Amino acid sequence: MSLDRSTVEAVVNHYFDGLYEGDADKLGAIFDPSADLRWVEKGELQVLPVPDWLDRVRKRPSGKAEGKKREDFIVTIDRSDDKTAFVKLRCQLPPRYFTDYLVAMKFGDGWKIVSKSYRYDLRE
Repeated sequence: MSLDRSTVEAVVNHYFDGLYEGDADKLGAIFDPSADLRWVEKGELQVLPVPDWLDRVRKRPSGKAEGKKREDFIVTIDRSDDKTAFVKLRCQLPPRYFTDYLVAMKFGDGWKIVSKSYRYDLRE
């Protein structure tokens, strides 16, 4: 089965732009409001609803505003059909370097990210 990746890639590029610019509205436009973020901290699963994460994005300085180098890329996109995608990507907000795992689904109004899990390394 050959599926067009361009529509999923467009959502991911919007995600990269929103992260780098610190634009919570841009990020909110591509996340389903019921989505959450998940990560492990000190051996415990952490879960943060997207609206709470967007509040954090609004309050922190952006990589763009701080003049930090932008480096983000898609590692892989796995599509099981024309409405479901799994995306592994790398991005950074120095000193944190992230690997994100996004699940996206296509609705009547287009693709939305419905889940984000991530990990990061701290670097000098």
